[in-house]
Amino acid sequence: MGTTHAPDFQASLFGLDEADDQADDRTDDRSRLRPLGDRVERTVLSRGAWVDVRRDWLADADDVLATMVADVPWREERREMYDRVVAVPRLLCHYGEGRPLPHPTLEAARDALSAHYLPELGEPFRTAGCCFYRDGRDSVAWHGDTIGRGSTHDTVVAIVSLGDPRRLALRPRGGGPSLSFTLGHGDLLAMGGSCQRTWEHAVPKVAHAGPRLSVQFRTRGVL
Repeated sequence: MGTTHAPDFQASLFGLDEADDQADDRTDDRSRLRPLGDRVERTVLSRGAWVDVRRDWLADADDVLATMVADVPWREERREMYDRVVAVPRLLCHYGEGRPLPHPTLEAARDALSAHYLPELGEPFRTAGCCFYRDGRDSVAWHGDTIGRGSTHDTVVAIVSLGDPRRLALRPRGGGPSLSFTLGHGDLLAMGGSCQRTWEHAVPKVAHAGPRLSVQFRTRGVL
């Protein structure tokens, strides 16, 4: 399994030079996050599941995006599917517990999310999974984060979206009406309660889309 880096054109697309110029100006990364509180809009789903959305949460989303495109050690994974091995349709990187995140605003975001959801969750966020959707052909199939504690316990998976807008779709396990949220640059979406066990989510392929990154914050033992 080799390491695959972002294509060269993305450096100019996301203004990496400007990001480098701004790096010395980072003094208080909490100020680069807009308030949560009553700005978070909750959609109550069935069977104890819910989804929260906070639009335009990251005030410095451009800088975070540029840094992640340049500095994250993106890798391409391959998986066995039916009778052949195929490439996973997105690039991946995982930041385990205790590993520094690629941008200080993401460290501040993890702390802010831990504080905001502590009354419901009872524990802090520990890890961050990152996905790089290079264009509209990259996607995630229907699934729930049910490897580990998510298969038996309520939890929260908080997703920060960066780059081109993409649709995150949700549907009840076993069938029923679906719904979707289009996540834009700097938006936050959190799936909570029983959502990982009783609902599934996906990022469908689209005909045309630019690069998009997502950062998924999880608690210990949830994959």
